[in-house]
Amino acid sequence: MAKKTVASLQKGEGRTYAKVIKMVKSPKTGAYMFQETMVHNDNVKEFLAK
Repeated sequence: MAKKTVASLQKGEGRTYAKVIKMVKSPKTGAYMFQETMVHNDNVKEFLAK
């Protein structure tokens, strides 16, 4: 029974945000670091294009 409950929760509209991880080069040290943010699904491509 628990499987049906979990499966039905995943079908909902609650997944409108995505965690996006972008690699950014630091201007001070020149080393690469990762920038993690929560972005709305419609704006993921715009965030990665910056």
